[in-house]
Amino acid sequence: MSFDHISRRLQRLRSVVAEEGMDVFVLLVTEGYNSESAAYISGFRGSSCAVVISADRALLVTDGRYALQAKAQSPFSVVLQEQNTLQEKTAELLRGGGWTVAGFEGERLSVSLFRAFEKSVPHWKDCSVLIPSLRRRKDELEIAAIAKAADIASASYEEVLGLVREGMSETELNALLEYAVRKRGAEAGWKGSGFIVASGERSALPHGKATDRTFRKGDIVTVDFGATVDGYMSDLTRNFSLGPLSEGAREIESVLLEAADKAAEALKPGAEGKFVDSVARGIIASKGWGKHFSHGLGHGLGLEIHEAPRLSPVSKDILREGDIVTIEPGIYIEGWGGMRIEDDYLVTSSGSVCISGGKGRKTAVVSV
Repeated sequence: MSFDHISRRLQRLRSVVAEEGMDVFVLLVTEGYNSESAAYISGFRGSSCAVVISADRALLVTDGRYALQAKAQSPFSVVLQEQNTLQEKTAELLRGGGWTVAGFEGERLSVSLFRAFEKSVPHWKDCSVLIPSLRRRKDELEIAAIAKAADIASASYEEVLGLVREGMSETELNALLEYAVRKRGAEAGWKGSGFIVASGERSALPHGKATDRTFRKGDIVTVDFGATVDGYMSDLTRNFSLGPLSEGAREIESVLLEAADKAAEALKPGAEGKFVDSVARGIIASKGWGKHFSHGLGHGLGLEIHEAPRLSPVSKDILREGDIVTIEPGIYIEGWGGMRIEDDYLVTSSGSVCISGGKGRKTAVVSV
């Protein structure tokens, strides 16, 4: 197994750590929390570990459950906790390292955990944005994984769409779709979360989780779904109707397609996240639907389904080459329902590329 990609990421991290005046960086994973950042920088995908990185050392602390897995997944030197807690072993290593300024992730570390090893190093610096910033620029392996996850998700949706019938429940469709993505080789749908399946009037809920509500003639159904490949996730949203779409629904679909396309054209290095959002939001508002678009236009994705950068009216992010973001305009009307269209885009040196393909963006009509 090649660890070249890990070596490149480690080199980038060490450069930033040195530039920020630190001589060691510490990252903790407890009960799976923050495991994505540990996987990114070390390769290890277990649920409990500490990563300790200095100019000349790269240590991975974990327990006996993961002894073999850690050695197989990571080129770091594996240190077993043995009879110590994760905090105790990490503190021991820090005390013996001779380091004076340590970086940590204040946003991802509880106060009690930090206090367990705070006295092990004289000075600490909160570097909460360090790993998320590094994770934004996707390398070739990451891009390929997300593109494959999108292909699997799209093909699985097309398969399950052929099984839809009046009387099927939202939860049944969710289960069929999750099975279909796994059958095609994905590790899962989304890690730690089911898909969004919202039918009829419930499709006005942007994050409407699947319920036992059954599909009825005339329903519009919004499905927000994806797949996970090598830890990386795709994120798509499609709509289908049971029976022909009304003229009003066709109008909403047309507005959303225009908003999505124009926003995608605005994606490029140097563009402000709030500007890209304003492109789509302006089109939706100009057609009279502004108050019915109730969320940000999109977000970054990768090892987590929601990552930096953000595309929203309050975003302070500036797009960079290598970002992968979603574009997902929606219109939601209480008592009637809603629609959303979503695809995944890679920001390139000259613009963007839709890596989720865009197949099936128009509302599919299921015969009833």
